Amino acid sequence: MDIQAISKLAVEALEDIKGKDIIELDTSNLTSLFQRMIVATGDSNRQVKALANNVQVTLKEAGVDIVGSEGHESGEWVLVDAGDVVIHVMLPAVRDYYDIEALWGGQKPSFAIGAAKPWSAV
Repeated sequence: MDIQAISKLAVEALEDIKGKDIIELDTSNLTSLFQRMIVATGDSNRQVKALANNVQVTLKEAGVDIVGSEGHESGEWVLVDAGDVVIHVMLPAVRDYYDIEALWGGQKPSFAIGAAKPWSAV
């Protein structure tokens, strides 16, 4: 399965569980570790865990190997490593604090009511 298909499946899995502020960043020119990074927000620890779990289950069912997953204990930030595609699911405060979109060339979403910044990704 190609990278775009894996990314599309991951985004669909996030959308199925009502993930918010889903962005996909093309990191192929920035690192050789992975080609795409997907970042999403969940409203609660339980939703963050459910989002990450749904991504894992969906990708496994499609035959994608999951390299690893971390953060299920706390549910504040769960990472799913699918090789060339890495998925981060976070609580809004955690996502705002670490701002990994900016580290990888994207724009930081605003979680303040009425202060949303327009931003784009792949």
